[in-house]
Amino acid sequence: MPNQSEIAQRVVESILAQKLKPGERLGEQDLADLFGVSRTLVREALMQLQARGFVEVRSRKGWYVVEPSIEQAHDAFAARRAVETGLLRQAGDEGRPLQLVVRRLRQHVKDEQAAIAGADAATRAFMLADFHVCLAESLGHTLLAEMLRDLTARTTLVATLYQSTHDARQSCTEHAAIVAAIARNDLVEAAELMCAHIGSVERALGKAAVVDPRDRLQAALSGLARPA
Repeated sequence: MPNQSEIAQRVVESILAQKLKPGERLGEQDLADLFGVSRTLVREALMQLQARGFVEVRSRKGWYVVEPSIEQAHDAFAARRAVETGLLRQAGDEGRPLQLVVRRLRQHVKDEQAAIAGADAATRAFMLADFHVCLAESLGHTLLAEMLRDLTARTTLVATLYQSTHDARQSCTEHAAIVAAIARNDLVEAAELMCAHIGSVERALGKAAVVDPRDRLQAALSGLARPA
């Protein structure tokens, strides 16, 4: 039986996989039935998500996934640029062997390529977003990895809401170029490539999409088929 943090994590993962959409209703009883827990536990999880900026309470209507404004969207991308380029520029200062970092990131890119070749759009979206969390984790920054998971989930909501045209293959190619720069120990170039990558995702934003109000919780919160 999951606790409130595990329920919250499942919701964030579903946002990263673009299975939960901005403006989608999160019914307390629906979630309680889905996870086999009490509504009290669900409410605690939703309050945790509210504090992290992922859900909001609408008067007499219940809990909903947030719909970021365009200003909040640009703020989230700016935060990601600051964090991720900073991580890369300082990557050689912690004494962590970069070959181990490169090995893990290269495997991640291979998993992204496998997901892109497959038919599961949710796994593809999750893997592409998870690259940035994996980067922080592989560099040994647990706290920043958690921060990046939230920031990446925020920009995923933004990309969903504002109908991003950024191509999955382009993202994977840009990830591979970043890893190649790290492998050459050119961390300045890696940081510049990361800044350009995040910028290209931000520039691909279009207009706000109309969110389907139908209840899709069962499908949205199902487990992800991660590559083996």
